[in-house]
Amino acid sequence: MIRILFVCHGNICRSPMAEFIMKDLVARAGLTSQFEIASAATSTEELGNPVYPPARRKLAEHGLECAGKTARQMTAGDYRHYDYLVAMDGMNLRNMRPFVGDDPNHKVSLLMSFAGQPREVADPWYTGDFETTWQDLVLGCGALFGFLRHRL
Repeated sequence: MIRILFVCHGNICRSPMAEFIMKDLVARAGLTSQFEIASAATSTEELGNPVYPPARRKLAEHGLECAGKTARQMTAGDYRHYDYLVAMDGMNLRNMRPFVGDDPNHKVSLLMSFAGQPREVADPWYTGDFETTWQDLVLGCGALFGFLRHRL
């Protein structure tokens, strides 16, 4: 089983969108039983809150549901449990450090690096541009899925 944790600041926009995009890719490939996919925050600001309404709407536009998902903060145990801890931006990488230390097992990465674009996923919290974020996440998750599929 391949375990993936997507991480962003609050776990209400980018990381849950990535979680549900990846779950959809895996389900359409008939590989659900071979993956565990979740998302978490580096901060405590949004703990217990549902996915941000514009992010929910963007997912719903593409037939994806995220009902029941609430924000949670990552833990040091996540580093032990998950094979891949995938951050949305450089600040997320820095804020993950208390949970992952020096990443001795090389589990931490930026999502867009899988697409050959070591850049940040557009943050809609500041721009309101959920379409650009959607496009980044589809590209990044698709590339990550392609990379992981060859490891099954």
